[in-house]
Amino acid sequence: MHTVYQCRFTAIDFESAGAVRGKTDTPVQVGLASWSPESGHSHAFVSYLRTDQPIHWAAQKVHGITAGDLKNAPSLLTLSAGAKKRLSGAIVVAHGKGTEKRFLRAFPGHGFGPWLDTLLLARAAWPDLADHSLGALCDHHCLTEKIQQLVPDRTWHDALFDSVASIILLEYLINSHCLNEQPVDFLLQPDISVWHSRRNC
Repeated sequence: MHTVYQCRFTAIDFESAGAVRGKTDTPVQVGLASWSPESGHSHAFVSYLRTDQPIHWAAQKVHGITAGDLKNAPSLLTLSAGAKKRLSGAIVVAHGKGTEKRFLRAFPGHGFGPWLDTLLLARAAWPDLADHSLGALCDHHCLTEKIQQLVPDRTWHDALFDSVASIILLEYLINSHCLNEQPVDFLLQPDISVWHSRRNC
């Protein structure tokens, strides 16, 4: 079994058109960011995504993406080769993985994984925090400036910014809990009682 140090992690984030009654929500932007304890950060990628569904006003208010941004954007399927290169063989990371797993099912042969949910990890690692949202965690641990340095001119609810934030949070969590030499299953199936004993090791 691989240790955490031997693994490559790729975080993924989607921004969506927003839920509309009677229609399935669709992605309008995807961001990917890779990191490994051995090699550091690499292979960041972002793209708008073509959709036939109008962007709901509530979703646009959150992420600021407009129909004009999507003009001439590729479809999710046409990006499959580049996405597979980044995701294949990697631990796939997301903060609240439900949406990302659902949108990735659009890819032919979509069996990426295993999946690591930084939301579940954060709840195990820092159970006393009142807010485990990605932004609140990064602010609490003073990680936001590092994210901004890696992806300048972007901000929260941009798919690249959020994917980089997820991978930066994971890096911080691994280092602060001394997990590099642990089996990767320690991250994939966090045992809260064990995590408590490892804080500030």
